[in-house]
Amino acid sequence: MGATDGSAVQSVDRAITILEIVAARGEVGITEIADELDVHKSTASRLVAALQHRHLLEQLGERGKYALSFGVVRLAAATTARLDVARLGQPVCQQLAESLGETVNIAVTDGEAAITVAQEYGSAAITSQNWVGRRSPLHATGAGKVLLAWMPEGERRPVLRRRLTRYTDDTIVETAALRTELARVLDEGHARSFEELEVGMHAVAVPVFSADGTVGSALSATGPAYRLPRRRARAIVADLRDGAAELSAKLGYRGE
Repeated sequence: MGATDGSAVQSVDRAITILEIVAARGEVGITEIADELDVHKSTASRLVAALQHRHLLEQLGERGKYALSFGVVRLAAATTARLDVARLGQPVCQQLAESLGETVNIAVTDGEAAITVAQEYGSAAITSQNWVGRRSPLHATGAGKVLLAWMPEGERRPVLRRRLTRYTDDTIVETAALRTELARVLDEGHARSFEELEVGMHAVAVPVFSADGTVGSALSATGPAYRLPRRRARAIVADLRDGAAELSAKLGYRGE
């Protein structure tokens, strides 16, 4: 690690320490922060300014002390939402995995990828690969397509502008073709991935709605192509929708 990298890590460590100090005390001044970090007030001021710029700290009055800002609440809410989806969704995954015999997952958006937060193996599952905590591409997976289709355009645009990685011969890598696919997903209410991420693997996914009516996660079933052929993949959409509706209700969604 070079000197520049070491300095950056130290700055991040100090910034996190500042947040912990403010969280513990409620309101803290620059002098107190500098003393706690054992740094010059100018260094403490620069760190606080950076946290202020990211809406993690706010100044109470023109020359007042600093307190945690709503940016921290936003981060905490995002984490809480994921934990809620995983905790409430696990029984749904288990029920579906038992009835369908396939592996059932719940995924949420993680930047420009999907990340699995819950998973249950079906009785017919031939492998026990654990996807929890792993990221997967949005454009090449059933759950990813669901998340991408219901994503606000401002968030979706940067994803579609990037070069789409090809994983198999069936991966959609042209932006226009992906937009057409996402329009179909919205129209039919579910997404399919037939050997688009991995040869020999099929998946189908449906949206899970949050309390505010947005799609915060996707519920999917995955299995080998010989056991989950296209016709069966379409046939189990109704089961997945029932499970998604149950989870959506648990998350506070009161829509249709």
